[in-house]
Amino acid sequence: MDNTYDDPENEVGTKLRALRLSHGLSQRALARAAGVTNSTISLIESGQMNPSVGALKRVLKGFPIGMAEFFAFDATPEEQVFFAAEELREIGKGGISYRQVGARAPGRKLQILHETYRPGATTGSVPLSHEGEEGGIVLQGRLEVTVDDQRKILGPGDAYLFDSRRPHRFRGIGKEDCVVISACTPPTF
Repeated sequence: MDNTYDDPENEVGTKLRALRLSHGLSQRALARAAGVTNSTISLIESGQMNPSVGALKRVLKGFPIGMAEFFAFDATPEEQVFFAAEELREIGKGGISYRQVGARAPGRKLQILHETYRPGATTGSVPLSHEGEEGGIVLQGRLEVTVDDQRKILGPGDAYLFDSRRPHRFRGIGKEDCVVISACTPPTF
């Protein structure tokens, strides 16, 4: 008896990718949790490998869910369009709050954040740099933005937009919290 799924339309790979994204896991994180290689996850998701029953069971332990629940999982749920305030996912720490819109939306190409900087809170002394482009608008308070050797203190209504490969950092200035709505593409979190 052949213990490999006949999956000509890559249902297993599509479901696995959707399930992984719905749990907010990278391929590496799922591979670590399941005790398999990152390439195994990648090959299954891309349809280049149909896993054996045993291999699929090992991968599913990374969530953890059983086979029946996996095959019942709807890989194409209705796209969520609206998000209540309590549905924004907190991904910040320390003196900075980053509340992410649509954190579990699979395949998203845009990241939107509701950011709050406590007075003096900073993204760090070492400037950030990553692929993409980002911008934001200050709603409340004051925010010091440094991009390369340019530094500016922004207040309510002021905005920024730059290529994220340029070294940059942010710092809350003043005695009140600074609130910013920002967007970044592609998502960095």
